[in-house]
Amino acid sequence: MTKRLITWVFGLSMLTLMASACGTLTGAAVGAAGGAAIGYGTGYGAGKGALIGTGVGAAVGAIYDVYNMNQ
Repeated sequence: MTKRLITWVFGLSMLTLMASACGTLTGAAVGAAGGAAIGYGTGYGAGKGALIGTGVGAAVGAIYDVYNMNQ
């Protein structure tokens, strides 16, 4: 019984996090894809490009969320 309850609570908290941080998650996903493509195209490496793109995209998405929350 407690395992089911913990699963439900965890699932609902993840859903809430996803809804509240939508710009951050979207920015991270788009940044990872763009970074991987640029890294692969330049010969730098898709993995390294994806890591850098994820960080930059998440930061920009978080800034976007904060900016839109204040309007």
